[in-house]
Amino acid sequence: MTTSKHDPVQTSSVFVALVGRPNVGKSSLTNHLVGEKVAIVTQKPQTTRNRIMGIVTKGPVQYVFMDTPGIHKPRNKLDARMTQTASASLADVDVTLMLFEPAGPFTESELKMVEALKKAGPSIGIINKVDLLTDFATLEARKRQIEELGVFEKVLAISARDGTGCEELFPLLAAYGSEGPHYFDDDAYTDLPEKELVAELVREKALLFLREEVPHGIAVVVDSFKERPDKNLIDITVDIVCEKKSHKGMIIGKGGQMLKRIATAARLDCEEMLGTKVNLQCWVKVREDWRDNERQLDNLGFAKP
Repeated sequence: MTTSKHDPVQTSSVFVALVGRPNVGKSSLTNHLVGEKVAIVTQKPQTTRNRIMGIVTKGPVQYVFMDTPGIHKPRNKLDARMTQTASASLADVDVTLMLFEPAGPFTESELKMVEALKKAGPSIGIINKVDLLTDFATLEARKRQIEELGVFEKVLAISARDGTGCEELFPLLAAYGSEGPHYFDDDAYTDLPEKELVAELVREKALLFLREEVPHGIAVVVDSFKERPDKNLIDITVDIVCEKKSHKGMIIGKGGQMLKRIATAARLDCEEMLGTKVNLQCWVKVREDWRDNERQLDNLGFAKP
């Protein structure tokens, strides 16, 4: 059948989950594919807590990437919600990308996810961080290891850091799409409201600057977000919630220096993202053991999957 040039182009959408162990590079890959910063990235595991959506529209095909929390053994109720969020994402997508380290044994959590994938839709194995490998034989051995898990339709090697192999994912993923109208505007790059993006940027800076024991006990909530009618400026007030009084002291720092450092770095990122000047005020509040309190988790916006 021939199509005339007046026929409308058939649009399609493909929903893609990114799963894998903490720190394997899911957020870095999401950001690279989207071309915008939608997911925060740090060297600390469990940086991603909720499912974050990155959207890319290339002509008739809209790609919706779901960056999920790292799969690991839960230590508290927040961890349990995060792990359930990663597993629940498999049911909502057309194809799953499971990211692996370039070497080393598979974790118990990874093997559980592989079992879950056997009951889910199609999946592709992704070896990330190939820029760290020095020889081809190691990569080939890793490919065979992942192929032997018996669940992946293909196994590819990429580097989310330098972009190796990333663009090749688009034509591969397009094949899993479904015809129909796009779910999001063609210029959208995330489904997260601006307020949530701001909260994530503040949390990223806290993760980057604070010592090991504090960051995972932190949640960030935007209290107010108001555009000034008379000038190109947004006033934003943010609460940084921590679990202990001693943590509050560390977040504020000597003479308020640490809080100022977090707020300044976050403000610069917010201004770049929002394209306007930002007046960012950060306050620190203590809510004892909020990560193990169902009501606090609800109040802080951690949805049950």
